[in-house]
Amino acid sequence: MSRTWILVAESSRAKIYSTENRTAIPAEVEDIIHPEGRLHEGELVSDRPGSDPGTVGQGRHVLDDKISATQHEHMEFARELARRLEAACDRGAFDKLVVAAPPAFLGLLRDRLGKEVKEKVVREIDKNLVRQPAESLRDYI
Repeated sequence: MSRTWILVAESSRAKIYSTENRTAIPAEVEDIIHPEGRLHEGELVSDRPGSDPGTVGQGRHVLDDKISATQHEHMEFARELARRLEAACDRGAFDKLVVAAPPAFLGLLRDRLGKEVKEKVVREIDKNLVRQPAESLRDYI
C-alpha cells in the first residue's frame, strides 16, 4: 500500500497531510507556521536603502537589492519545507507527493526540491489550499 503525502503551502503557513488511498480523509501530519512570511517589508528591514550621489550618468539613485526582504523570507520558507520533505523522503515516510501552493510559491518550492523528492511528485496544484478542510483535499488528489 502506498502512502501519499499532500503538502499545501503558502508563504507563511504549510500543512502536510498523509493518506493511504484516494477515498480516505487525509490525516494531518504537521502544521508549519512561518510568521516572518506575513511581515511587510518595513517590518523585516530596519534601514532604508543607501544612495549614490551619481557623479556620472543620471544623477542620484538608490542602491537596492534585487530581491526584497519579503521575497527572501518566502524563499527561506520554501527552503525549509524542501528540507523537511527531503528528510521525510530519506526515512521513507511517503511514496507519492502532491504539492499545492499559489503559483509564485509553487515555483519557489519546485526550485528547491531535491531530485529524490521531485521524483515522488505525482501532482502539482497551483492553488492556495492551506485553509481548506482535509475532506476537500480528496478532490485534488
